[in-house]
Amino acid sequence: MAQTNFNDILAFVAVARAGSFTRAAAKLGVSQSALSQTVRALEERLGLRLLVRTTRSVSPTEAGEQLLRTVAPRFDEIEAELALLSERRDKPAGNIRISAGEHAALTVLQPAIARLLPHYPDINIEVIVDNGMTDIVAARCDAGVRLGEQVAKDMIAMPIGPDFRMAIVASPAYFSRNPPPVTPQDLMAHNCINMRLPTLGGLFAWEFSKDGQELKVRVEGQMIYNNMAMRLHSALDGLGVACMAEDIVLPYLADGRLVRVLDDWCPAYAGYKLYYPSRRHPSPAFTLLLDTLRYPRV
Repeated sequence: MAQTNFNDILAFVAVARAGSFTRAAAKLGVSQSALSQTVRALEERLGLRLLVRTTRSVSPTEAGEQLLRTVAPRFDEIEAELALLSERRDKPAGNIRISAGEHAALTVLQPAIARLLPHYPDINIEVIVDNGMTDIVAARCDAGVRLGEQVAKDMIAMPIGPDFRMAIVASPAYFSRNPPPVTPQDLMAHNCINMRLPTLGGLFAWEFSKDGQELKVRVEGQMIYNNMAMRLHSALDGLGVACMAEDIVLPYLADGRLVRVLDDWCPAYAGYKLYYPSRRHPSPAFTLLLDTLRYPRV
């Protein structure tokens, strides 16, 4: 079944409301003769006279008044709805789900969210803090955040943070009882604060590199945690040696509450990247988030 073309009705409405073919034609951007022919064709299709034409004015007939009264408001509603959709384009809206590790969520995502959301009340962001290697497609997440070398090759990845370093730290009180390690192997004699990896259930191996030599040390100790805060507080309490993200411990190193060791064995890694499936077509809200997170920021 062929669809009805409503352009002739829109032309009639414009003329009836303007009371003039000349003014209506100027508003629609068409010639007066073309507009007159369109309305006349509508009258012939309906078999009704819709407009009374005089040399000075144009006014609707009784049938024209009925058509104007019943049909024109519906076109107004359609235009209003289309305007709302355009506004959603101009004012990004929607829900965004992101999977990220605890450190990235606190140090990268949270500051970006604080910059973005106050200006865009129709954007909602859910952050799923997960230290495992989550399949973001299976988890129905829009994006994930991981260190550069952990991002799958089939994903689109964008840097969102500076290079990343770890720091080996303990309190002055702890090192007053235990000689500070000089090499990574010396950690085997220390009470180290371990982190449980959620993906495989094993313990995080502390990684070191110096002069081309790379080491992975599986340390031992009385404490095993799966979150950052407890590892930090145990180190501050003098309970053992912790391997922490450098930016987290810098304030405590500055005020002397923690002491850093093996600094020359802790290399820099590629920083955090936000990644998402290559087949995804970014929504305006997601594109805005990308622009907010992009590093370096200009």
